[in-house]
Amino acid sequence: MSKRILKKFGVALAFGFLLSACSPKLDWRTVQSPQEDYSALFPGKPEKIERKLPYQNQEIPQTLEAVKIEDDIYSVSTIHLGKDQVALAPKLLEQLQGNLLNRANANFENAVTEDASYQAANRQRLPTKDYFLEFKSTGAIEQSMRVRWITRIVPDNGAWIYQISVLHTAPARVAAKQFFSEEAYSNFFDEFHPE
Repeated sequence: MSKRILKKFGVALAFGFLLSACSPKLDWRTVQSPQEDYSALFPGKPEKIERKLPYQNQEIPQTLEAVKIEDDIYSVSTIHLGKDQVALAPKLLEQLQGNLLNRANANFENAVTEDASYQAANRQRLPTKDYFLEFKSTGAIEQSMRVRWITRIVPDNGAWIYQISVLHTAPARVAAKQFFSEEAYSNFFDEFHPE
């Protein structure tokens, strides 16, 4: 009888090991981005993409660091405006937000939001707001997103616009606010720190 129990235990142990091997573990790591003036906690090693964003006859530098883990894409997008471009920040931010909200058939009045805060380099906690968006269905897949925008004016160095987001893609719709409140997502947002 003990051999039978031992065999069942061995099968259960092997099954548990195989299950843990099938789902990639989150490999949390702090990513320092000195060029973009922030540090963030990513659940894996992000890839970095740089491009120029055309805006009002100018080329605005934009950087995206992102990592895909199963059905989720964790990303930080950064736009840097030089000190002579700071006046562009409010309208550029409004356009970025509007484009994303329009894709979700939402606006600032009807979007699901939650008050939040982030910690600046001087350890001061500053208020912000998180948006929980559910995009139009394509039939085969459903997409939802948690997104946060932070704008920082830096004396003698212009302005930074950060977009911190997680995009979830799956066959079934999720209640975005409840879904993105899980610890794996909260860690990503809570541990983003502009320098």
